[in-house]
Amino acid sequence: MTHEAPTVLDSLGMSQADLAELRSAVEALERPSLAARLANMAGKPIELIEHALPATASQAITGAVSKALEVALQVALRSMQRRALPGSQRFHKALATASGAVGGAFGLASLPIELLIMLRSIAEIARSEGEDLSDPEAALACVQVFALGGRPGSTDASESGYFAVRAMLAKSVTQAARFIVERGVLEEGGPILVRFITQVASRFGVMVTQKLAAQAIPLVGALGGAAVNYAFVEHFQEMAQGHFTVRRLERAYGKGLVRREYERLAQAH
Repeated sequence: MTHEAPTVLDSLGMSQADLAELRSAVEALERPSLAARLANMAGKPIELIEHALPATASQAITGAVSKALEVALQVALRSMQRRALPGSQRFHKALATASGAVGGAFGLASLPIELLIMLRSIAEIARSEGEDLSDPEAALACVQVFALGGRPGSTDASESGYFAVRAMLAKSVTQAARFIVERGVLEEGGPILVRFITQVASRFGVMVTQKLAAQAIPLVGALGGAAVNYAFVEHFQEMAQGHFTVRRLERAYGKGLVRREYERLAQAH
């Protein structure tokens, strides 16, 4: 996808085309959470979904999520600087289908593979919105997508909204990007890496738990866990599209104006 230079309507505003794209980003980033989407798919209240897994599963999920994110981060920094693939929209859907089949068949054990497939799709979306993935900050922004759109443990938008999540991760992203630029690598297991992964995992782990719980419901399992996994992948693709649209507009108009317009549109949404 290519984007023409924005035509600014006035000294304070955005072009109509860019405003429409920001509106679409708001709709994606502020829509009901993954949990609500899975509840609708399962036809059961979210409270029942959240109790579909045994309490002992939590520790296993936490460990798997942290390890999978660590692998995803290393891949984002070391091997996502290739040329964009053609037919990006078809490519994204093919990746989602493949990931859905893998995740539906193997569940938690497939999470590292699933995340790498998802990450490649997120990277292509980032490129389509003008991101330079040779920039460590842009690569970290791809992994940051896994923290978006969860609303875990809070109904307060000030704690769980899109810009609140970015603010929570901002210091870790800045420190990690600076470290990579200065050293050329991100030290595995180092405190900067651990801090970033822990923050993303705290939100992404909740969403992985919700997905596995939905797949554990007998009716959903009978119909195929791959369908739940497809919804899971699609959710993060939508988060990525919204996230990188906002970042592109910030580069064009400045962060202050984009955030003000975003919040205005979110209040009206």
